[in-house]
Amino acid sequence: MQTVRDVAALRAAVAELRSGGGRIALVPTMGALHAGHMALVAEARRRAEHVVASIFVNPMQFGANEDLSTYPRREASDAKMLDEAGCALLWAPDAETVYPGGFATIVSVAGVSDGLDGAARPGHFDGVATVVLKLFNQVAPDVALFGEKDFQQLAVIRRMAKDLDLGLEIVGVPTQRDADGLALSSRNAYLTEAERKAARALPRALGEAAGAIRRGGDVGEVLAAAREKLVKAGFEPIDYVALCDTGTLAPLERLDRPARLLAAAKLGMTRLIDNLAVDPA
Repeated sequence: MQTVRDVAALRAAVAELRSGGGRIALVPTMGALHAGHMALVAEARRRAEHVVASIFVNPMQFGANEDLSTYPRREASDAKMLDEAGCALLWAPDAETVYPGGFATIVSVAGVSDGLDGAARPGHFDGVATVVLKLFNQVAPDVALFGEKDFQQLAVIRRMAKDLDLGLEIVGVPTQRDADGLALSSRNAYLTEAERKAARALPRALGEAAGAIRRGGDVGEVLAAAREKLVKAGFEPIDYVALCDTGTLAPLERLDRPARLLAAAKLGMTRLIDNLAVDPA
C-alpha cells in the first residue's frame, strides 16, 4: 500500500490505479481504526477493484470544547491494518494541506443537518460536508463508503452528493457492534472500565424503545422512558433521543413510514451516539 501526503502525489497515484482499469472506492476515516472501519474496507473491495482510504482528523468538524487535541492518532498501526485489508492507497494529508492559507470556503447542507447533532454541535456538519467534498474532489472515486453509526452524517453526505450532481455512489454500511451490543467507535477508547459496562445501556435502551414503538407504543412516552433509562445508567447530558424519518430526519410522532431511532448522550467525558432502524410492520 502506498501512502501519499500531498495532492499532486495523490492524483498521480490515483491516475496510475485508473490506468489499469477498474473502479475506485474511497473510505474516509479519521484514523484510530477498528473493526467497523475494516467492514467499510471489506465492502469497498466488493464494490471496486481499488480501495483508497483516507486518514485525516478534520479540525473543521470539532467544536471549541470538543476533543480535537485528544482524539486518538495512531497512523502506523492504522496503515498496517489498511494494508493487510487490501487497500491500494492511503491518503494522509496534514491540516495545512487540506486547509492552506487563505482557505475561505464552507459547504453547508440545510435540512438534514439542522436537528440532532446539528443542533447539539453547531457547525459540525459544515465541517463534515466541506472536508468530504474536498476528499471527493481530490480522489475522484466511483463509490464512497460510510458507516451507518453516524447516520445523520450519512444523510448529509447523500444530500450533498445528490444536490451537487457529484456522480458517485454513496454506500452506507451497517453499524458494527461489540458482543455486548455497543456500537464500535474510536471514542470508546476514552471509556473507563466502569463506563464501558454502563455504556451497554445505550444500545439496550434503543432496542427496547424500538420494540415498543413497533408494537404500537406512544412514541413520546417510549422516548421519555428511554431517556430515563439512560439517566439511571449514568448518562448526562442527553442531547437527544428521537424517532425520525429515514430520508429527511424530520421528527416523527408516530411510526407511519421507515424511521430511525437516534440517540446521543455523554457518559463521563465521552459522547456516544447510536441509532436503529424502526420500520412499520
